[in-house]
Amino acid sequence: MDPSDYVEYRPLMFSIAYRMTGSVSDAEDIVQEAFLRLTKQVVVDSPKADLATITTRLAIDHLRSARVRRESYVGTWLPEPLLAGGEPDPAELAETSDSLSMAFLVLLESLSPAERAVFLLREVFGYGYREVAEAVGKTEPACRQIFARARRRIDEGRPRFETSRGGGGS
Repeated sequence: MDPSDYVEYRPLMFSIAYRMTGSVSDAEDIVQEAFLRLTKQVVVDSPKADLATITTRLAIDHLRSARVRRESYVGTWLPEPLLAGGEPDPAELAETSDSLSMAFLVLLESLSPAERAVFLLREVFGYGYREVAEAVGKTEPACRQIFARARRRIDEGRPRFETSRGGGGS
């Protein structure tokens, strides 16, 4: 892997990770881990595709572990705001110009980790079903079904989990 790959692909990797997790610090950790894992690969066919795949899978794993921690939280989940520091360069402006709104990130929380990954890669990043299937480790027909289910859930605006106002417990 060429060191310039980090500069070139970091904005894409961060976008995937942030939109999946809704957390800047988690996204940064995932991006770093993705690059570390790519440097350990013997054969790298396409750095961009490999990084997107690694980042997506790390984000899915993170969400699956984070879900356990969040299930005890009774309030509405809100993503961490993405704050711009200083004067952004043209690359950052291009990246943030398509940035998702807070409301859309909250809508994404209604999706399971796999649904979120498929939806984001297909709808936001424009990946084909073959590329999405490779990134999430599923078949193309399964990804088509997952995407359709995710699209329906977002269109309906219903949450993935029902919460009670009582807060649970004894």
